[in-house]
Amino acid sequence: MVYLAIIDLGSNSTRMVIEELHPDGTYTELLREKQDTRLAQNMGPELTLKPEPMARTIKVLKRFRDKIKTYPDCEIRSITTAAVRTARNQADFLKAVHDQLGIDLQVLTGDQEAHYDYLGVMASLKQLPTGVILDTGGASVELIGFRDRKSEAEVSLPFGAVNLSEKYHLANHIKQENLDQACQDITSQYQELGWLADFKGEPVILLGGANRSLAKIARTFLGEKHVNQIHGFTMDRSLVVKLFKQLSRTDRAGRERIAGLEKSRADIIISGLLPLINLMQAIDSPRVIFSESGVREGLIAEKLEQDYG
Repeated sequence: MVYLAIIDLGSNSTRMVIEELHPDGTYTELLREKQDTRLAQNMGPELTLKPEPMARTIKVLKRFRDKIKTYPDCEIRSITTAAVRTARNQADFLKAVHDQLGIDLQVLTGDQEAHYDYLGVMASLKQLPTGVILDTGGASVELIGFRDRKSEAEVSLPFGAVNLSEKYHLANHIKQENLDQACQDITSQYQELGWLADFKGEPVILLGGANRSLAKIARTFLGEKHVNQIHGFTMDRSLVVKLFKQLSRTDRAGRERIAGLEKSRADIIISGLLPLINLMQAIDSPRVIFSESGVREGLIAEKLEQDYG
């Protein structure tokens, strides 16, 4: 049996999956875990990883490593994204992880992260011809425009749920002027992406924790039986806007009580949805489609292609 473990160290959460790979190009998920580690917390304009977030992240990585060791001859692929990518003390953190755990983290570029998102979505949403993929992370968003299932643009922008929340003070009571300024700054960065104009009226395919939370909130609101089954779930733009407005008018304590929303995301859900709200407006998108497959599934697809063709 061939085992592959993927550790995905993001800016807000750390995830691990262990897969059994099969010669026919399929795979079976054996274990999936996630822990909110919020590595990007309080990085600030100095872009420095702080001691407490680093310590709690390393603690989780140790637990994940120990679980992986129970699978014989398991290949480990360990990646990290925006927080470590932009950190000025990146080398110190990578060395600490290596020295304490024996794990060598690959720091993905923004373009690499976007490309793996594309591979993951294409592998799992096979009837989707054209659209824009949006992966909202803690410290970056990845945008991929594809047509006839071929990628036309893959970019990463340096804002996400954690750093937007901290920069524009969107964690608790939301001041309209702060919300407006955040939207203005996000829109200005979207306007620099000339290719977005080629995707007017196309759907947005959503990845990332904040977007998954939106799906669960919506499915609860709609009275769906299986709230957590979000892969392929579609929402009209009107419902996206309606739910966002309800969330933005509620303080943090109120958001913690909203069905479908994890309490740990109550302080970053508004900032986490701003990239989507502004993207839908920028391209006049009529609907969103949720994907559970992203970077990790893209890495699996790449591995299967390399080993089994």
